[in-house]
Amino acid sequence: MSQKPTVKLEELASGCGEWLRGSGPESDIVISSRIRLARNLAQFPFIRRCADEDRAAIESTFRERVFSSEAFEGLAYLDVSQLPAVDRQFLVERQLISREHAESHGARGVAIDPHERSSLMINEEDHLRIQVMHSGLALREAWDQINRIDDEISQRVVYAFHDRLGYLTACPTNVGTGMRVSVMLHMPALVITRQIEKVFRSLQKISLAVRGLYGEGSQAMGDFYQISNQITLGRSEENLIEQVSEVVPVLIEYERRARDFLVQENSQDLHDRVSRAYGILCNAQTITSEETMHLLSSVRMGVNLGLINDLEIPTVNKLFIHTQPAHLQKLRGVELDKADRNVERAHYLKQHLEPNSH
Repeated sequence: MSQKPTVKLEELASGCGEWLRGSGPESDIVISSRIRLARNLAQFPFIRRCADEDRAAIESTFRERVFSSEAFEGLAYLDVSQLPAVDRQFLVERQLISREHAESHGARGVAIDPHERSSLMINEEDHLRIQVMHSGLALREAWDQINRIDDEISQRVVYAFHDRLGYLTACPTNVGTGMRVSVMLHMPALVITRQIEKVFRSLQKISLAVRGLYGEGSQAMGDFYQISNQITLGRSEENLIEQVSEVVPVLIEYERRARDFLVQENSQDLHDRVSRAYGILCNAQTITSEETMHLLSSVRMGVNLGLINDLEIPTVNKLFIHTQPAHLQKLRGVELDKADRNVERAHYLKQHLEPNSH
């Protein structure tokens, strides 16, 4: 069995994950494109029915049969059950595991590729969750990559599959392809112009779900929204990608129009909002992660609209993630309570924004 590369979370912390790299098509508005596949092993019950021994057997099946093979030798494997809480939270902030996976119990792990484009969660809601993420609007590229990964794995294990229903999953809404197609968008102008609710209502009518930054049940911090398919049964993979691919350009157009409206009709208010946000971020002595996300959202839009000239989008994107609680602690190398994090966050922002201050 080949030795897996080890991943040092401190080294990951200093960089920026794929979902906030700020590259790729339409990346001023589309943050990332993600495809996730839910799979289960035929010989074990679903996770909710599993005993601890089952979970351990599932985890070792994937580790020994799949991740030890040459096809996956570039992946680093982490035993999530052995990680301290701050490390699990770090992986959630990085979008490499879900909150459910972090907070669960028993044997579970994650395999991560060095570019953070793919992560494979063992024993989340399903036995296996494969996730591929690309910067910007790149659903086709994400699909090609995840399809290859899925094919490789299916040669080494037997999936729970039904001839009529398709892939069998723990949650009925995932049965069929087991696929969730999602795109994360930054839509601050639609929030400011109060059109966001209307957009959400029209998306729900065509069975698309809208979630916050960290998926199900999470709030839309920093005006980030994930748009994804709700139902997979009776739909082909191609069909699901097409559905989301057709809607996203419309949302991009709405957001661009809302930004144009703000520039033309509310120029002074917009400039004031962006300047105030920038000023607070540069000068605060203590600041929460929620307020930071909210203010960075205005700054990011300001940079994209040319209202701030000496700040780069990759810098702003990096600050979105580096000011999250677990990232701050990994970067400092110590655990901090909430009050200390708020002070450290303000210091970190000042350090990274001051050279750019007007």
